[in-house]
Amino acid sequence: MNKRSSQSLIRTKMLQARFSPIEYEMIRSKASDASMSLAELTRRCVLLRPIPPPPPRLGRVTVATYLELSRIGNNINQLAKAANTAIKMQLPPPANPELLNELLELLRHCQREIANTFIEESDEETDDWQPD
Repeated sequence: MNKRSSQSLIRTKMLQARFSPIEYEMIRSKASDASMSLAELTRRCVLLRPIPPPPPRLGRVTVATYLELSRIGNNINQLAKAANTAIKMQLPPPANPELLNELLELLRHCQREIANTFIEESDEETDDWQPD
């Protein structure tokens, strides 16, 4: 990109607007849900650019399960390392390396499944707000 075209992308103009406390809180909440700043959300709405969908929210149980699976996976990695080290030193491994690797893959699969799960909160209302 040359200097002349990059100069046209620099944002130097400011636009101000007044909102009621309720409107402001709604806009701030939308920006937070979309993981973007108030300025970026406002810019996208005014310029009719798409707003990305909010990232999925995981429930407390799902997050706790995911973290526990991560801890278990770390322990299995340590056991696999001990087994591989023992094999290199021509000692009997403390555990069957093939079984450890299979178990590790199963745990990774569980983590991916949990990470891809969308948990809908039963007490949350659906929000269909769209910019005009």
